[in-house]
Amino acid sequence: MKEIIDKNSLLEYLEQLGLNRIFSEEVKGKLSLYHFQQGEIICLKGEEIQKMYFLVKGKVKIFATSAEGKTFIVRFKTPLAVIGDVEYVKRTEAFNTVETISEGLMIGVHFDELRGMKTNQMEFLNFLLAIVTEKFYTESHATSLNMLYPVETRLASYLLSLSSEREGSLFHREMQTSNLTDIADLIGTSYRHLNRVINKLSEEGIILRKKGSLYIKDIERLKERADGNIYE
Repeated sequence: MKEIIDKNSLLEYLEQLGLNRIFSEEVKGKLSLYHFQQGEIICLKGEEIQKMYFLVKGKVKIFATSAEGKTFIVRFKTPLAVIGDVEYVKRTEAFNTVETISEGLMIGVHFDELRGMKTNQMEFLNFLLAIVTEKFYTESHATSLNMLYPVETRLASYLLSLSSEREGSLFHREMQTSNLTDIADLIGTSYRHLNRVINKLSEEGIILRKKGSLYIKDIERLKERADGNIYE
């Protein structure tokens, strides 16, 4: 990530997302605005992190790793998502891996600045309590339920989560089929089963498999198969 020196934009995001009330004036002066590209790792599971990040533009993918080394999707997040809240409270290493799947912006602040905040501490702690409570409820509930959905629903949801709207038109990122083993792990299935589902959706004209990549052809039918998008 690259820091952007743009105080006006930073203040606008604080106001727009209701973050003004949770920081003291001193801490507001220590906030930084960061720009990230698609595919950047914000934190790795088990890595020590020192900052809390507030996603104000773009989308990130959160995934966990099992004891056997397999990865699976926890959630896709859009603004306002908070990264590092659990680690701040528990003083532990990163709980999950967070990767950006689009270009975007984050506001970052060092943990020490938050712990040393002399005013607005109650507002900040109430905000944090609400965020952490909602995160544990939704993510634990979603993770257990997601595995009960058919692989077709999981794949459709995954493809939808990798797409975004830009300037009123839908933009669909291609997925290299050379990564299918990783995708199978992420959505909790086998490579063979995933291949069967991809072939089925291709035959139905919902996606297109061409020259080593996957493309979305019929966004509306894909939304139907995603059942409301179980990953968001």
